[in-house]
Amino acid sequence: MTLRKVGRYELIEEIGKGGMATVFRAFDPIFKREVAVKLLDKSLLHEPSLKARFEREAQTIAALEHPAIVPVYDFGEEDGHLYLVMRLMLGGSLANRIAQGPLPLSDVLHILQRIGSALDRAHLKGVIHRDLKPGNIMFDEYGDAYLGDFGIARLTESTVTLTGDNIIGTPAYMSPEQIHGDKTLDSRSDIYALGVICFEMLTGQRPYTDSSPSRVMMRHVMDPIPDIRQLKPDLPPRVENVITQSMAKQPAERFATAAALTDTFEGVLQGAEMTGAQEATTVVEPVAVTRPVTAPRPEPTPLPVEMTPQTEVAVPSFAAQNVPARPSRPRWLWPALAGGFGLVAVIAIFAVVIYVLNQAGGDSEATAVVEATQAPAVTTAAQIGQMTPIQPQ
Repeated sequence: MTLRKVGRYELIEEIGKGGMATVFRAFDPIFKREVAVKLLDKSLLHEPSLKARFEREAQTIAALEHPAIVPVYDFGEEDGHLYLVMRLMLGGSLANRIAQGPLPLSDVLHILQRIGSALDRAHLKGVIHRDLKPGNIMFDEYGDAYLGDFGIARLTESTVTLTGDNIIGTPAYMSPEQIHGDKTLDSRSDIYALGVICFEMLTGQRPYTDSSPSRVMMRHVMDPIPDIRQLKPDLPPRVENVITQSMAKQPAERFATAAALTDTFEGVLQGAEMTGAQEATTVVEPVAVTRPVTAPRPEPTPLPVEMTPQTEVAVPSFAAQNVPARPSRPRWLWPALAGGFGLVAVIAIFAVVIYVLNQAGGDSEATAVVEATQAPAVTTAAQIGQMTPIQPQ
């Protein structure tokens, strides 16, 4: 490839190559942004009507305008090459992710939701992808999935493909009717391919593999659908039903739309979450019962009625014999004490009154208060000591 410029787009580097096209990273000098330029092989121009049909399909794809379809910015011809200008996807492809192993269930659901919605939009507009595979599902820098490479798609009313009578597609993802060369393919052929991709995302493996592309295609036609839970036993049980219906040999037995496939898959995951929560609750309950590791203490054997001890025997008898009982105060003492304190108070008040009357003319008020305060204290102590207890009547 000697081209350094296609139209107004400056080619920077090759980033992908397929059987019919090469993809370049390029720069758009008008909008000052990087784009992806897909150059179709010159051999495709051997058919006189191909250029007109290519332009028609490019216009149709550009008009899809779906949030999960790689947008087409421009198309044209340069030095015998037809080209498409698209958004540059910086997050790699689904094929790169699957190569690292099975995807988490939540990621699978998110990808199915976006790609399924994009497929249904294209099908509604009469466009069948015909080459749906992980390499054509790309991610932006935020991790959102996009459906791209409609370059070999055709309108459903067309009876001629871009490559004449050749079978278009990738053997590992082709539907049985596509392998048979059915000229009346409809949206359910893409549903089959989406089911194969779902199988691969969940297991990290393709459902059918063999030594040659022709053998792989024969297995798609003849072999039963592999049991996905034999490859990944920890998958929810009903996931197998989603794969079985989406990859049914007969188109009439498949999901009618990609949205139906996606909704069913989401329902399976929600059901699995509810079942898991219930099982977790069931497991916890018996654990609480069997938690103690020591043997339970045996219940005491009830004594016969005539041998049942009385309440007074609850305290050992030696305590009552060896500890002398504390003598109680005489009941007459408390009234005597109360009467004594009352008498002292009366005497003290009387003494203060007499003293104040005698000293009214000479001492200061402060001195009288101090002496009056001290005198009752002395009198109270003396009289308390001389008091004779009052005997009870």
